[in-house]
Amino acid sequence: MSSAAHRPPLDPVTTGALVLAVAAVSSSAPLIAFAAAPALAVAFWRNVLSVAVLAPFSLARRRAEFRALTVGAGRREGLFCVLSGVALAAHFATWMPSAQLTSVAAATALGATQPVWQGLIARAQGRRLPVAVWAGVGVAVVGAVLATGADFAVSGRAFAGDLLAIAGGMFAAVYSAFGERARATISTTTYTTICYGVCALLLLVTCLVGRVPLTGFDAGTWAAVLALVAGAQLLGHSMFNYALRRVSAVTISVLILLEAPGAALIGWVWLDQLPRPLALPGLALLLAGVAVVVLGSRAARRVPPVPTAVPADTAPLRD
Repeated sequence: MSSAAHRPPLDPVTTGALVLAVAAVSSSAPLIAFAAAPALAVAFWRNVLSVAVLAPFSLARRRAEFRALTVGAGRREGLFCVLSGVALAAHFATWMPSAQLTSVAAATALGATQPVWQGLIARAQGRRLPVAVWAGVGVAVVGAVLATGADFAVSGRAFAGDLLAIAGGMFAAVYSAFGERARATISTTTYTTICYGVCALLLLVTCLVGRVPLTGFDAGTWAAVLALVAGAQLLGHSMFNYALRRVSAVTISVLILLEAPGAALIGWVWLDQLPRPLALPGLALLLAGVAVVVLGSRAARRVPPVPTAVPADTAPLRD
């Protein structure tokens, strides 16, 4: 049974957290594009600094919960936290570079394909999906092809960024799936501390192996990193993780789509980035298709899954 059946009712605090989260994550791609530093380095610092903020509080207040995750049945929830961190590292390693290679609008919209990937994963697990979901997948794929095709005609760099953004959306599906399972029983601070910590460790190893510089950046870049930590990471990711206890991930999936126009607007006003005219119809189709998939998945939740299936109700917790 999905944990959604046991969620408490929506309250004003959760509503405010969702509004704040959408506004915060909309700044992510523009800040990454602005930062004069390797995307992997920015990803590492935003996670390790977030852990530095969260860990003292969570370790002081949640010691018993941390211990419970290392023994008995709690190990399963602890494993979900770790696997979520692994998937988040893979997401950051693909999506964040895309924001520096292609336009802010394209990186954000193509990264929002997570519900499409989640629908396909659910089908592979044996879950029957409504016709509306398949129609949405089709529309989203056509939109992605049009958008990436327009970028391929412009430059190979932008096309590579598009492909990385799509991969980032796929890893976001895995991240949010594990996250929802973990958040069914684990507090927000404990979950985010473990998840971000695992993510930061993996990104550090990747940067060291790849000889990616982690220091020597200008003041503007460090300011962008700190803004990412305070905004997209702590107010964005963490507020969405908090809301998963009271709001279905399907609803969050719809709300997160508001990030795309928000990021495009910030990119236009701040970075003078206008989406390429040929890409606009594709991006519009892409977002429309994703919205259809998200809404259509509500019907899928009413269909009894086969015994080996896991809930397909997951949200894109990305930026």
